[in-house]
Amino acid sequence: MIDLGVSKLALIAVVALVVVGPERLPKVARMAGNLFGRAQRYMADVKSEVNRQMEMEEFKKFREESASALKEVENSIHSVANEANANLTDQADIFETSFEKPPLDEKEVLRKSKRQGRNSWGVRRAVRPLWFKRSSGIRTRVQSGAARMKRFHHSVGK
Repeated sequence: MIDLGVSKLALIAVVALVVVGPERLPKVARMAGNLFGRAQRYMADVKSEVNRQMEMEEFKKFREESASALKEVENSIHSVANEANANLTDQADIFETSFEKPPLDEKEVLRKSKRQGRNSWGVRRAVRPLWFKRSSGIRTRVQSGAARMKRFHHSVGK
């Protein structure tokens, strides 16, 4: 910028006083100050706009670099997944061919079919939650008849 020392400013003030006159000098000084402030604000706006444009360019470069890196990672993941899937299908084919199930005999089929139909009364009753059994008065502990009789005689004897 322009190098203005004290001597140069004093010379400018004396010339302005002679040219403008003492009556209009405060108005001219105020107007010069306003113009100088506007110029400073305009320069600051231009500077911030240039900085913003530079940051946008840097951000665009970063976004492009990250997108390319992401694409590379995605491609590598897909290739690894495809290789793993191919290996798994090969292993599954080997596993299926090496372990074939022998045919079931008639007795085992009947035994398994009886086990699957567990709709008996005891199984349905055992599935009920403990809080429901307590609230409805269903016994939660199983005792033999002898144990119940002993408990009954013991409570009567008191």
